[in-house]
Amino acid sequence: MTKILLLSDTHSFINNDILKYVKQADEVWHAGDIGDLKVTDAIKAFKPLRGVYGNIDDAQVRLEFPEHNRFMCEGVDVWITHIGGYPPKYNVRVTEEIKENPPKLFICGHSHILKVMPDKKLNLIHMNPGAVGKHGFHKARTMLRFTIDGKKIDNLEVIEFPVRHP
Repeated sequence: MTKILLLSDTHSFINNDILKYVKQADEVWHAGDIGDLKVTDAIKAFKPLRGVYGNIDDAQVRLEFPEHNRFMCEGVDVWITHIGGYPPKYNVRVTEEIKENPPKLFICGHSHILKVMPDKKLNLIHMNPGAVGKHGFHKARTMLRFTIDGKKIDNLEVIEFPVRHP
């Protein structure tokens, strides 16, 4: 069993509240808009990290992280990209590939809206952890954590931090 912490849209923000959850995970996945590499360096100091760059990320971040990251975690085919859309309206950048070769778990960020939903037509689960950074229109900062055990995605939990603007 692998314990995953999924986050996105940090926009250069990392703090001890986030790192507390990083330390509890086996792996951390970042769905883009990292901002400053200090964010990913802080995460990598504690746990293995898989990630992608987002639309606000500069050339330095893009050298370290790809636009798409597709990999196997135990028995689950995972695809992470920053701008991916939602079932059934996927972004044009992924539409053809996702229809021809759908993953079991499709993850994106960008919208700052936490959403987990099935795509019954493609037999996949879509996840967007929302935004955990302080930049953007979102009112709450959110992340997701879950487990992968063989081919089973389980124990999904929303981690929500207080409203960002007191």
